[in-house]
Amino acid sequence: MLKQLPAYKSAQIVRTRDPAVLSDCDIVVDVGGTYEPAKHRYDHHQRTFTDTMSTLTDGKMDFHTKLSSAGLVYLHFGKNFIDELIPDVSKEYKDLIYHRIYEYFMEEIDAVDNGVNATEEKPKYHVTTTLGGRVRDLNPSWNDEVQDFDGQFEKAM
Repeated sequence: MLKQLPAYKSAQIVRTRDPAVLSDCDIVVDVGGTYEPAKHRYDHHQRTFTDTMSTLTDGKMDFHTKLSSAGLVYLHFGKNFIDELIPDVSKEYKDLIYHRIYEYFMEEIDAVDNGVNATEEKPKYHVTTTLGGRVRDLNPSWNDEVQDFDGQFEKAM
């Protein structure tokens, strides 16, 4: 999503957990151990992090699933993304689209990333075609002669 925005269209994607490298990045997603939107740091991996769309929008978005880093990016950049895709649509319609994308796409990503089951009961079937499953299928197999994780990461993006 970020690469669709003018500010990040030509941004270089860096895969690292090295704090020295991260400190030079304009935006950091899913690593770094901090959620600081003013500094463009969007990680949800802190014991104290419990935010949801509801808590971060003062209840305007009534969703209570803990946000993943993808959800944090959507919260802060989703409306800009929609503006880029459909600039000539009313604000009301864009707000509806923003809400629906979260409800029918992003919330699942947040839930899966945070280990939240879709049901309290035993599932009646297995869902095997999730977005995460499709990305996971791009990972090299343990016995692949070439273990090109970075190349497969590029394909996933």
